[in-house]
Amino acid sequence: MLPTPEEVRQYISDNLNCEHIEVVGDGSHFEAVIVSPEFAGKRLIARHQLVYKALGERMKSEIHALSMRTLTPDEYNANANG
Repeated sequence: MLPTPEEVRQYISDNLNCEHIEVVGDGSHFEAVIVSPEFAGKRLIARHQLVYKALGERMKSEIHALSMRTLTPDEYNANANG
């Protein structure tokens, strides 16, 4: 059974300190906006690795593709107000 966007959101939030998460998708391919203070001071690849770690084995078995924007709270707030 393919995961829902809500399940993917829950998988991430259960394992990563997030202030905001949006996930959309069709069961195989997902797009996410993830806002976490844990991203502060990290490069893009390190941020993505944190998300992949939060998803664990699900990334290999259940989720076929995940496109993501990873932002710190400050980056997210600057984008929202800009």
